[in-house]
Amino acid sequence: MGMEAKITKKLVDQVQAGDRDLLVFDTLLKGFVLKVTPKGAKVYLVIYRMGGRDTPKQKVTIGRHGSPWTPDQARTEAEKLLASVKQGTDPAAEKKARTKRGATVSDLADSYLTEHVEVKNKASTATGFRRLVEKEIKPALGKLQVDKVTRADVAKLHHDMRDTPRQANQTLAVLSKMFGLAEVWGMRPDETNPCKKIERYRENKRERFLSTPEVERLGKVLAELDQTTEVHETVLAGLRLLLLTGCRLGEVLALRWDDVVEGAVLIRDGKAGARIHTIGALAQAFLADLPRTSVWVLPAPLDLKKPLPNSTISHAWGTVRTKAGLEDVHLHDLRHTVGTYAGQTGANAFLVRDKLGHKTLAMTGRYVNRDANPLRELSDKIEGRIMGALNAGAATAKGEVAGAEVASLPETKKRKRAGVT
Repeated sequence: MGMEAKITKKLVDQVQAGDRDLLVFDTLLKGFVLKVTPKGAKVYLVIYRMGGRDTPKQKVTIGRHGSPWTPDQARTEAEKLLASVKQGTDPAAEKKARTKRGATVSDLADSYLTEHVEVKNKASTATGFRRLVEKEIKPALGKLQVDKVTRADVAKLHHDMRDTPRQANQTLAVLSKMFGLAEVWGMRPDETNPCKKIERYRENKRERFLSTPEVERLGKVLAELDQTTEVHETVLAGLRLLLLTGCRLGEVLALRWDDVVEGAVLIRDGKAGARIHTIGALAQAFLADLPRTSVWVLPAPLDLKKPLPNSTISHAWGTVRTKAGLEDVHLHDLRHTVGTYAGQTGANAFLVRDKLGHKTLAMTGRYVNRDANPLRELSDKIEGRIMGALNAGAATAKGEVAGAEVASLPETKKRKRAGVT
């Protein structure tokens, strides 16, 4: 599927993924192409022929849209590649020859990022893999020839990272994929992956979740902060929404009002793919009370056209958890809390999996006992327990007694929005 258009930032931002690859052929520079994959990856390419119409088309990947590749930078690179084609040089053949002839791990890493990660992985995942490549793999192994790397070389890097076992295992997984591709690309003989048989470190899984008294303490602090300007009200709403829904942070920050439907929110780009995330009556009431000043449910305080940044809510959480005496609690532990409460209701593994949006039951097993309850009823139970504790904490802050029946913004802020003091 293809179309012709001038490839600009506006076009790249607006073009949508379909059920198969979409190719956008630039109208200013013949051969410069934007590919949009069904998963939403946007990749710049050069497509050309070395001879006449009878010769097969060749393509070279420039890179995925985003740092460092903007449309203008990609077009400049495309001009260089197409100029070399006119001079009789085949960029694709040159690249293959270069990778097969004395290629280093650094060369392999660059090809892995450009031709695999940036094309097949989500942008957030690609950022993490790039960080591992640049900070761990290249400094340790980058100068070695790909076909000369031994199991001992990889084992040494893995051992040197033993103080951070999770990161060590992630690095080993990235290396294993890199060397698997090296075999496919003819840079190493088949079945010679040097990562095989290296034992992964045991990782200590975090089981931290908030008890009901801890949720009450959190509710008290949030209510106190509602009366100040220390933490922006959108951030406070985001924290409450994380705890009510059990969604991942990125999923909550990406929510648009168009994604809020009756009894659910639409997660368009979750870790396990798009899904419909069921919510209960209290979460629905909470969302209904939020102001609609932007297309985003949680807009950035300084620019309503943008979503609330991850860094803003993460920084604010440091302040909130310190005030609540929850210094060891991470933002992701709010999700663990929902999973734990879901398991404690007696919900079966399939319901908890669907509630949290897990891809498989493996991640869900630690939360559940196996018997059945409807997903909406499960959401109502969890939200009732959490909102009851939040309201109890808020009542303590006000010196009042409150129940879990009302899931709404503090009255003070509702009056401010209505122009009433």
